[in-house]
Amino acid sequence: MRRKCHCNPQRLVLKHRRQKLCLLFLVLYLSLCLVISAYFLPIINFCSFFGTCPCTISWSENSNSTNFDNHSNVWTVEPTGRLGNQMGQYAALYALAKINGHQAYILPEMYQLLSHIFKITLPVLPMSNANAICWKEYELHDWMSNEYRTIKGKYVKLTGYPCSWTFYHHIRDEIRREFTFHDFIKEEVNQYLEQLRVGRNNVTYIGIHVRRGDYVHVMPKIWKGVIADKDYLQKAIAYFRKKYAEPVFIVASNGMKWCRKNIDDTKGDVYFLGDGIESTPGKDFALLAHCNHTIMTIGTFGYWAGYLAGGEVVYLTNFTLPESPFLKVFHYEAAFLPHWVGIPADLSVLYSN
Repeated sequence: MRRKCHCNPQRLVLKHRRQKLCLLFLVLYLSLCLVISAYFLPIINFCSFFGTCPCTISWSENSNSTNFDNHSNVWTVEPTGRLGNQMGQYAALYALAKINGHQAYILPEMYQLLSHIFKITLPVLPMSNANAICWKEYELHDWMSNEYRTIKGKYVKLTGYPCSWTFYHHIRDEIRREFTFHDFIKEEVNQYLEQLRVGRNNVTYIGIHVRRGDYVHVMPKIWKGVIADKDYLQKAIAYFRKKYAEPVFIVASNGMKWCRKNIDDTKGDVYFLGDGIESTPGKDFALLAHCNHTIMTIGTFGYWAGYLAGGEVVYLTNFTLPESPFLKVFHYEAAFLPHWVGIPADLSVLYSN
């Protein structure tokens, strides 16, 4: 006996269509997932055994970065140290990238420090992009060398503590423009200097930077050297007092207690800045750099103040013993411009020990 079929033909057709639609939606969904994952999947960096870097760089667009493709040459510098050190690293990167025909970028850490003080123009490389690059690290010593004119590499990260006019003095106007102070800093500095002008007709401002801190112990114990003493500062101040009718000396230091005790201010022409520990280094630096002339002791902070001020610079020279290991990483002739005035240090305390 044959069974009767109670199936509705229309229902079967609808069921078949629903199955086809479900299958279609499933295919579309999977395709969309593949597209999204391919687009947003982070770039994984694989450095090949042949030393090449097949990285594709994806720029984050923001106000401080510039778009580039994976064919761009990217040079940067490792930000290390404090203000003076990073100014030296920025200037060396700027100059060497230009000499070698590459585009320079700075890392966010350097941007955070320098951009609050200066109107720097180099674009910023976000860390998400920097971490995706196979860098060729290239260590610099303190002075310019001929081999730095032909540095090979598409993705180069400079390292070290370069701080020498020999890197960038040929483009000094550009470097000074890079280290142009923000307008609000200029206004504050000029207001302070105007206050010191009251009662004087022909003022000449001389900035003094006295580096102490860790160097009080580091120089004699490690580098077989000395830092500026009372006698050096007396000679340097006397040099400018003899030369100018109304000099005004502005002292910045990370050891102001020592400065107040050892710098003669009885003539009423010496002013001590800040809190004595340089908790506001940008402000102290700006005041020194706006002076007409400079007295520096040792260190990059005083060097850059003198370089940007652009006037006469008196500096401490011959401050190490001849056998000092410091001379392997530091050359006097590369550290100080030829027309700057050097006053030899008193090394008797080292010889007596």
